[in-house]
Amino acid sequence: MPVPLLDLRAQHATIRDEVVASIMKVVDDQAFILGKPVADLECHIAGLSKTKYAVGCANGTDALLIAYRAVGAGRGSEIVTSPFTFFATAGAIHNVGATAVFVDIDPKTFNINPAAVGAAITSKTKAVVPVDLFGQVAAIEEVAKVAKGIAVIEDAAQSIGARRKIDGEWRMAGETATIGTFSFFPSKNLGGYGDGGAVVTQDEGLFNELKRLRTHGSVTTYFHEVVGYNSRLDALQAAALLAKLPHLAAWSAKRRANAAFYNQAFADVAEVVTPYTEPVSESIFNQYTIRVSRRDDLKAHLASKGIGHSVYYPLPLHLQPCFAYLGYKEGQCPEAERASKEVLSLPIYPELTQAQLDEVVAAVRGFFGK
Repeated sequence: MPVPLLDLRAQHATIRDEVVASIMKVVDDQAFILGKPVADLECHIAGLSKTKYAVGCANGTDALLIAYRAVGAGRGSEIVTSPFTFFATAGAIHNVGATAVFVDIDPKTFNINPAAVGAAITSKTKAVVPVDLFGQVAAIEEVAKVAKGIAVIEDAAQSIGARRKIDGEWRMAGETATIGTFSFFPSKNLGGYGDGGAVVTQDEGLFNELKRLRTHGSVTTYFHEVVGYNSRLDALQAAALLAKLPHLAAWSAKRRANAAFYNQAFADVAEVVTPYTEPVSESIFNQYTIRVSRRDDLKAHLASKGIGHSVYYPLPLHLQPCFAYLGYKEGQCPEAERASKEVLSLPIYPELTQAQLDEVVAAVRGFFGK
């Protein structure tokens, strides 16, 4: 039985009528730019993240871009982040004119190492960007301590609805950072029917600046205080996301259940290192990522069995050709480099049947002779 890495059609089949009705309301109203659907979604995203403000934007990359701009990053400034993440985290740093400073990750969580962050901060540092990789919120409180007042921009593209216990209280992804950024790319736990993104903050001044930046730097039509971007969240995407949002908690719970099943199934396979979730974290498992020393051989084996899989990410950002001008060399972020050679993500989406889960487990265990 082939098992895809992700099956968006399976999810769509369960909510089609709700999504179509929501989208058709926008079509019938012929109100496609901002308006009530976007405002309603922003209200719900702020509520979910327990923040005062949310601003919808065109995609997760733009969410980072306008967040960086809002805290004043630009030419001559530095932004500290992880090299083990999707390209957008650092690509947006380059595109605002700032310099990306890469520091290594924690080998267990794959999230940024706060101690390494502290060592990388200089007088030029404008922001620190921890990434909630694979659905687990980074150690935001520890990063904030070493940042010492520098803006903390949480790249929460993979963690909407995840939470972390800080000082004994559960805090949502995006809640405690200076700015949190989300992506609604279709493969996310809360994915649109195209591109979409959002930023959240507790700060009214930043909220107003983020709104201004997403609409050509304008508050009053045809008057522009700064040069911003055309990065409005499409009303059709907002409508689709509004229909999907009530299902998010159940979908994430099913991902956690699937992860627990895998963890137990691989517990006696010494060669497989299952994902580590910190005791203070509740992950949403945007990906279920194992570590194996013979990663590429296992990839080939899974492909032969029709089991979907992917490598997030095969080359750390500090070694990407486009960032060669920064001068990083192999060996400078050893944990990220090691992870890139060992990680492999397996199907984890909530619509997986038990038979499909069993197929994945059998294929992985079979490779190791179990």
